[in-house]
Amino acid sequence: MDVTNCILRASGLTKSYKSKKAINGISLRVDKGECFALLGPNGAGKTTVCEILEGLREADQGEVEIFGLDLKTHKPKILQKIGVQLQETNLYGRFTVKETLNLFASFYDKTENVDHIIKLMQLEAKKDDILKNLSGGQKQRVYLGSSLINRPELLFLDEPTTGLDPQSRRKIWDMIEQIKKDGRSILLTTHYMDEAETLADRIAIQDHGQIIAEGSPGDLIREHIGDEIIELSIDDPGEKTSFYEILQDHTKFPGEKIMVIDNKIEIPTSNSSKDSVSLLELASTEGIRVQGISMRKGTLEDVFLKLTGRSIRDD
Repeated sequence: MDVTNCILRASGLTKSYKSKKAINGISLRVDKGECFALLGPNGAGKTTVCEILEGLREADQGEVEIFGLDLKTHKPKILQKIGVQLQETNLYGRFTVKETLNLFASFYDKTENVDHIIKLMQLEAKKDDILKNLSGGQKQRVYLGSSLINRPELLFLDEPTTGLDPQSRRKIWDMIEQIKKDGRSILLTTHYMDEAETLADRIAIQDHGQIIAEGSPGDLIREHIGDEIIELSIDDPGEKTSFYEILQDHTKFPGEKIMVIDNKIEIPTSNSSKDSVSLLELASTEGIRVQGISMRKGTLEDVFLKLTGRSIRDD
């Protein structure tokens, strides 16, 4: 790791609530100019980690350094240089867009020009509208703009597009990409795998209070899944189980990466055309009735399901 390039470093973070340990030994870093995504199912402890890093909550153990400064001893100075968009934000609905941004600007020593933020967030036509009359996507852009008003070097975005329609989500993505191009660092949490794949340079997957995998989206897919996946549809539960067990003992296929999801067996491969023929021949030999076969690219969603055994939205 290039220490001089490290904007945020956390090591050995733990936090318990009564008898429940929310996070247990979390360590991570965010480098200058990168987007680092923290993913995990509901209840994995992501929000607790973010609140500690943002200075909203204290860890039981561990250290946090931001801009090379200890968060505990230099908190006021650090807060002047970070931006935070919380998962749930409720601002005064009768303020206009411009009044809201001016309010946030009053909290900081150095600020961006409010009209520049309004233009950056593409809200020129809405600057004199009150917040309660805005659409969900427009409100999210106001919240994002509020987190940028102090020219932050590090930005925390906690599920910035949750509940938005696809067009609004894409607009927020474009704005986040522009923020990255400006050289700012971003720590992102999201429930959308395509969002993480699109925006993140590196990803950490958190489950049960610990980070269980870390790397670029492409590296995680190649390491845990493979570039391609063959999906075999087998409706009979007994035959599906039998064929899965056969494949586990087969030397040609990576048994530890094969997954069973609903009525499908998913087999990672580097040559889907050749291996699909081999799989159908093997199924025929073993008397397994395959109802359908398809090929697709491996995804971050596959990695997530493989490592956590559940959907990102599972409780």
